[in-house]
This record gives sequence, C-alpha cells and structure tokens, in this order.
Amino acid sequence: MKILLVEPYFSGSHKSWAEGYQSFSNHNIRIISLPGKFWKWRMHGGAISLAKQFMEMDFSPDLILATDMLDLTTFLSLTKSRTAQIPNALYFHENQLSYPWPKSDRDFQEKQKNHYGFINLSSAFASDNVLFNSKYHHDSFHNESMRLLKNFPDHNELDIIEKIKKKSRILYLGMDLAKFDEHKTQEKRNPLILWNHRWEYDKNPEVFFKCLYKLKKNNITFDLVVLGESFHNKPTVFDEAKSRLKDNILHFGFCENFSEYAKWLWKADLIPVTNNQDFFGGSVVESIYCGTYPILPNRLTYPELLPKEFHNDHIYDNDYELYDKVKDCILNIEEIRKTKIHKKFKKYDWKKMCPVYDKFFSSLIN
Repeated sequence: MKILLVEPYFSGSHKSWAEGYQSFSNHNIRIISLPGKFWKWRMHGGAISLAKQFMEMDFSPDLILATDMLDLTTFLSLTKSRTAQIPNALYFHENQLSYPWPKSDRDFQEKQKNHYGFINLSSAFASDNVLFNSKYHHDSFHNESMRLLKNFPDHNELDIIEKIKKKSRILYLGMDLAKFDEHKTQEKRNPLILWNHRWEYDKNPEVFFKCLYKLKKNNITFDLVVLGESFHNKPTVFDEAKSRLKDNILHFGFCENFSEYAKWLWKADLIPVTNNQDFFGGSVVESIYCGTYPILPNRLTYPELLPKEFHNDHIYDNDYELYDKVKDCILNIEEIRKTKIHKKFKKYDWKKMCPVYDKFFSSLIN
C-alpha cells in the first residue's frame, strides 16, 4: 500500500511522528512537507505549495494522510485531477479551536483567531476520515466546533458536527520510545525533579515553579533539571526560576543532542505536570517510559492516558494537592524509585502502534 503523508509543519513532534511511522510501517510512505516555521502562514498558504509538490511528483498513492495544519479543502481542490478518487485521512496532533490562545497574540486581540479554527473544521468536514490522538482531543474539538458554528449569524450548519463525529476515531500517537533504552542509567542522587516541555505559557510554568519555591522555602531537598525548547517570547518566570533555584539546578535549557536529553530523563525521579494544554502529552509519556514518577493534573488527556488504578497516587485536583504529592514523593524517594508504572506506557512505542496504524489505513482502501 502506498501512502502520501502531507505535513505542512515538518518540525518537532510532527516531524518525529511522520518519520517514525514511515520508518516502522510495512507500507510505502512518501512524505511531502514544508519547514516547521510560520505556522499561521502554513495553515493559510501551505496547501498551495504542497499541492504543487504533489502534482510534480511521480507517486500515485492509495491513501492521502494529512495532518491538522493543512487546509485540506484547498489541497484537494488543487489536486482533484489526481486525488478525486483517492481516499484520505486527516490526523489531528492539535487544533486551533480548543487550543488556549495567548491574550498577547495579535489575532486573539483582533478577534481573528477563529480563521484558523475554521480551517480545521472545514478540513475535517472535507476529509473522509478524521483521526485524533486522544479521546480528550476528540471531545474538545467537537465541543468547540459546535460553539464556533453557533456564533455565526445564519446558516450555522450545525448538522456537520454529527457528520464529522461519525467518521472520527481515536488513533493514539505512535512514538519511538525504544530509542531511549540505550541511554539508560541507574545513577541516582538527590531527588531529581524534571521539566521537559516547551517554555510557553500554555504549559503553566508559574504553578510548576511556585511549587518548587515552596519546597525550597520549607527546606525540602531536591535537584532540578529544566529541559525543552524555549522561544523569543518565553514566560519571564523561567529567568526568575533560574535565579531563585540556582542552587538546585543541574541543567537549565535545551539539550543539543538526543543522548543528553535521554540521559536526563532516565536520571529524573519526578515530573510534576502543570500544563493547561496537551492534546496527547508526548513529553510526559517519554519521561514516564524512562521511569520518571508522574504527578498529573486531573484535566486534559492525563486521566485518559493513566490507567485508573494509578489515579489516586498520581492525579491531583489543585495546587495544594500538587505540592503535597511532590513533597511526599521526595520524602519517600526510595519507595518512589521502585514504582513500575513505566511498563504501562510501552504500548505507545511504534513497535506496538505501527501494526494498529497499518491495519487501520489498509481498511480504508479495501
């Protein structure tokens, strides 16, 4: 089976997912892409450039697999001479309807952000199959789509939501987790707290560091590693934390190579997650796979990813519970290090997920 994978934003987790599936799949997968920058322009104009790429290539796919930053309606209209009879699927890593926009964003201030959400909505309606990386993502997308359509002055077309639901399904993220194995280390010293997310407002770093400031004030011993990608307009709390927690910090900043990143994940003991946005939680899954003990908020996708028998120990409802759980883990670190929750997350490795993907996509053309 031949699959054309169309990725307008070929960077980060989008790139890892596309290349991972291509590498592990038994299908013949060809990727066409654009560099992972200028995401708003990719959503508005990327379909034109990618349609041109496809029309010029000597590849006749059995299935077109696109991701959420593609304006699929434009892509299909520009390639209809070749794609009219080819089934397609749209995979949502994220969406711009239920994503919490920063109030500082110009499109948010000028009330233009719905343009991007409508591209997601119209693409989902045009697609033959709509795929989400978690049930939380599936539900939040459909809820926000209904809210968007109800705001229109007339011809709301609310019935399209049910039509999209009928062709939607959950297809969890596949990840190359096994590549972490060769970097495993048993080195453990002081209890080590990990941050391995993007340095952005939606990851709620203020609450994360507030918890650590309280630990330090109460003379609770811990070390800290802050990883992840930072951007020009990163929250100011990171500079404040670097100063206030300087005696606790072992590493603070982006890892230039995967080996260094993987080793820190294996060394880490705790990952207190404070995120306000995560449609799947790839960085969290990576850390848990490497044996880090998760402390997760009772929201977003986390209660879904974590087996219910672990909820009582690992899920918190408010900032007070977050602090108490982190403190208790540090004070009982030897017992925490014996926890085997990581075994429950091996199912997201491509070796497990790829047969699921291959079987599903094969069913779309049979």
